[in-house]
Amino acid sequence: MTATEPTTEPKLRPAAPAPVKKRSLLVFLPLLLFAALAALFLLRLFAGDASRLPSALVGKPVPAFTLAGVEGLKGADGLSDKDLRQGHVTLVNIFASWCVPCREEHPTLMKIAADEPLKALGVSLVGIAQKDTPANIRALLGEQGDPYATIGADENGRVGIDLGVYGVPETFVVTGDGKVAYRFVGPLSDESFETVLLPEIEKAAR
Repeated sequence: MTATEPTTEPKLRPAAPAPVKKRSLLVFLPLLLFAALAALFLLRLFAGDASRLPSALVGKPVPAFTLAGVEGLKGADGLSDKDLRQGHVTLVNIFASWCVPCREEHPTLMKIAADEPLKALGVSLVGIAQKDTPANIRALLGEQGDPYATIGADENGRVGIDLGVYGVPETFVVTGDGKVAYRFVGPLSDESFETVLLPEIEKAAR
């Protein structure tokens, strides 16, 4: 009786680990980039006073523009860069009826418009209504009062872009020869007007 030769089964090699797909890593790349940019933005935002954000236009002439007025309001002829070169300081306030902070600063604007020492200096307050409708602008000013000597309607936001506006409200101090002397970002308060904006107005009037 012959011994049966043992049968040898082929040994299976252990399965190689599946290669990590590079594509799966690339899926997270945009998310990582977004997170890094968001962190940088927040760091810059809270690192200092947002109202003191620099402007590339400071010391330079206001860009040329011509805006139509708002029917039914003062200064229906509108606003242009030529109106900012009349030999006196002008405050240019960028606002909108849909802007909640604009409503918050409105009482301060009313006080600025009624300020007798500023009137004696020849300071004028004008408005640029950004991406708004005449009906909504009239409703806002009819409800809260109209502090502006005149208003220009920047319906497509083009002038705001040329001025480098980050978001409404913003206020520019413009010298009598039409140069941007200072830029205030955010809603004005009585305190920020007295401590920040007023000294800049007086400096620009010299």
